[in-house]
Amino acid sequence: MKTKNRFIQTSVLFFSLLLAVISTMAQTGRKYTYEFLALPPSARITGLGGIAPSLKDDDINLSVYNPSNLNASHHNSLSFNHHFHFAGISNGSAAYGRHIAPWGLTAQISVGYISYGEFKLTNESDVNLGTFTASEQYLGIGVAKKLNERISAGLQVKTVFSHFETYQSTGLAGDLALQYENPDKKLAVSFLVRNLGGELSTYRATALSAPLDIQIALSKRLSHLPLRFSIIAHQLQQWDVRYDDPNTQQETDLFGEVKKQSAFAAGADNFFRHFIFNMELMLGKKEGFKLRAAYNHQRRQELNLSTFRSMAGFSLGFGIKIRQIGIDYGLGYYHLAGATNHLSIVTNLDRFKSKAGS
Repeated sequence: MKTKNRFIQTSVLFFSLLLAVISTMAQTGRKYTYEFLALPPSARITGLGGIAPSLKDDDINLSVYNPSNLNASHHNSLSFNHHFHFAGISNGSAAYGRHIAPWGLTAQISVGYISYGEFKLTNESDVNLGTFTASEQYLGIGVAKKLNERISAGLQVKTVFSHFETYQSTGLAGDLALQYENPDKKLAVSFLVRNLGGELSTYRATALSAPLDIQIALSKRLSHLPLRFSIIAHQLQQWDVRYDDPNTQQETDLFGEVKKQSAFAAGADNFFRHFIFNMELMLGKKEGFKLRAAYNHQRRQELNLSTFRSMAGFSLGFGIKIRQIGIDYGLGYYHLAGATNHLSIVTNLDRFKSKAGS
């Protein structure tokens, strides 16, 4: 018992010191890099608006985004995800979970990548010098522990590798999470500090930060309907998240004067840009079929066109379980030009063992 406690205390101290170093790097950076870390790691999360809700079930992909979602049902869980982006850009990830019963911990390891494709290499005179590629990868290790019956804490550290032509960068990013659950009220609330960190070795002299995002999420399942909804507040580290588009056409009144948005309207718009609303409907005897929908106001305001109607900001998806395998599909609308498609496969290796043993 003493050995176990010493190990836990040592691990907590180690990760605390590591995150202190990561935090220092984040404070010195001026701009974000490793933006692919902000992408949703699974199709389910894509269908729920791009951010994981406060939810503990057997889907290990939720814990890749929010480590406090790790739980014992992730033991021997395995997932594979592929995200189809625009213009041939693609990214994917995989995760594996393990519950360590003697220590009361659940851990997971994940890997992810993004490939930006092949580019034409030219000099200042536009002479063709060949081609080059650009890609980024990460390796993450996460762990979570129940502090009491209703509160869990999670931690994840990611090592990042980036390669653009001959330029290279490595970095560290950490996720810190706390989650409160009330099973009687079917309610969960989580606090997440995501991608706290930055570059260790840089493209240039100035170190850049990872895409920091502080979030608070609330998830509630209805008592008499198989429906769960979530309200997620994100980008809480910065109040004004509006983008001042210089290409926006200014509207004028009858006298030719430029119409200005009122302070109240601007404040309300900025306020709702911090929120994502999603819902998940569970159908079937064992809830083996799920329908998902979400709305991201910030994405809609930044990528919607005033002259054309589009689905920008909305997300849709579904999930189905076929015996030992769960298949999820997510559709994220970003722009009038189209949407991204996300496909995930999740399974638990213990289910195959039990079936073989029977």
